[in-house]
Amino acid sequence: MADTKLLPVSNMSPLVFIVWMFNVVVDTGGQLAFKAAAAHGDEGGVMAHWRAMARRPWLWLGIFFFCAEFILWLIFLSLVPLSEGILLGSLNIVMVLLGGRLIFNERLNGRCLLGIFLIAAGVAIVGLA
Repeated sequence: MADTKLLPVSNMSPLVFIVWMFNVVVDTGGQLAFKAAAAHGDEGGVMAHWRAMARRPWLWLGIFFFCAEFILWLIFLSLVPLSEGILLGSLNIVMVLLGGRLIFNERLNGRCLLGIFLIAAGVAIVGLA
């Protein structure tokens, strides 16, 4: 069970920081891989579309990343209090939004940008605590 009297995030150990960053990268990579697997055109019906997705390496890469992310998330939560871990995990949302913009040329409207700002501000506030 995690000790809730661990150091604040601003003083997090290098191990915690490394696990957190790997978690962000792997989770973002998994989300983007799933998007790449699903983004191809219609293959002639629902079942044909699913069979075509199952043949795409992006799907399997996404599954691999999500399995790795699950392990990293458990490690991370064993090292930090849950309240901090959940807030720091919100950075994944920002990275997926930015990755979608960069890789898939998805549009970020004003609400998305405001959300990115609020999440980043929240993570920064937790980091200063």
